[in-house]
Amino acid sequence: MSVRAVQFSRATYFLIPATASAPTYTHGHHDAVLRSHRWRTAANSAAYLLPQLRAGQHLLDVGCGPGTLTVDLARRVAPGEVVGVDTSAAVVDEARSHAVEAAVSNARFLIGDFRVVGLATRSFDVVHAHQVLQHLSDPVGALAAMGDLARPGGIVAARDGDYSAFTWWPAEPLLERWLEIYLAVARRNDAEPNAGRVLLHWARAAGLNDVTYTTSTWAFATTPVDCKWWADLWAERSVASSFAEQGVEYGITTSAELADVAGGWRAWASNPDAVFVAVHGEILARA
Repeated sequence: MSVRAVQFSRATYFLIPATASAPTYTHGHHDAVLRSHRWRTAANSAAYLLPQLRAGQHLLDVGCGPGTLTVDLARRVAPGEVVGVDTSAAVVDEARSHAVEAAVSNARFLIGDFRVVGLATRSFDVVHAHQVLQHLSDPVGALAAMGDLARPGGIVAARDGDYSAFTWWPAEPLLERWLEIYLAVARRNDAEPNAGRVLLHWARAAGLNDVTYTTSTWAFATTPVDCKWWADLWAERSVASSFAEQGVEYGITTSAELADVAGGWRAWASNPDAVFVAVHGEILARA
């Protein structure tokens, strides 16, 4: 099997044949993962980008998932076209259905790696990725590829979590253990779970211009329902998702310990004053 090195204007990265193993996605596509992805909107996940959007722009959404964020962005740039790309055929099918149900006609979706699905270089006004770079072994190369898909002067935007900066109250040792396990699994997958703090460095290393860096958070605290929803997602992920399977397979944890972690999430959320803050880094850059 051959791997072809390609020189783009900012960096060299590698085009891996379709027969090669894809990068291991720590979260996987269990419904507990997709439920959190379906919750995402332009307001709660791309507020830093919204002032840059204009009617008629052509936008690429890298790693679009089930499409709720993509469709919301499509509304913001209509009648401009939005293209969503994801490697999972099942979630792309869901994204297409969501666009139809939402009566959004200016969004279309492709299955595959955004770097090799045939998108024309210099063809997008905005190239956007939400919670994608943290899962890649070569985030700098991915940002360079995003830059090459943007028109000269176009926008490259990315937002990623910083797991080690996540914080919560009250203290819960089993959540501390959850974080240790998550960090170890992600790094075993050659990924960077603290991507949020490294985005500025990655963007500059990719040769992007006029890079600005901001942060924002998801805060689950307004009502006990918010924390329970978040805790239930992670409790379920901790025993049933790819993250759980990988943790056991890699010898980082055991099924019994993960069951305890799931119980810890639910016990933590039972406190009516529980607070969870998920910190994110964001970059806006010019191609």
